Amino acid sequence: METLYAITVGTLTACSVFLILRGRSFPIVIGITMLSYAVNLFLFSTGRLTVNELPIVGLSESSSDPLPQALVLTAIVIGFAMTAYSIILAVRVRGEIGSDEVNDSNYAEQEGQR
Repeated sequence: METLYAITVGTLTACSVFLILRGRSFPIVIGITMLSYAVNLFLFSTGRLTVNELPIVGLSESSSDPLPQALVLTAIVIGFAMTAYSIILAVRVRGEIGSDEVNDSNYAEQEGQR
């Protein structure tokens, strides 16, 4: 199970880095979102990957740590809000500039002529 978990986190990280390095704003937002998912999975794994065990110390032989689970739940809510804000910001920039290219040279030339 740990091998599959590590492969999943690595794949999410690799795909997110690929998307973040793209030149358009929407793939960058998707890449940042995928990177936050990978970090959440990594944080979740720090509380031990156990199956059918209670997260309460003393009621079973081995227990999982509930603190990373609480941190991941908080990170999911914050990540969703930041993703929504990033999408709104990208749509607004696309509407004002007319392009969603991150390094749009046409916009820089237009600003230089004014």
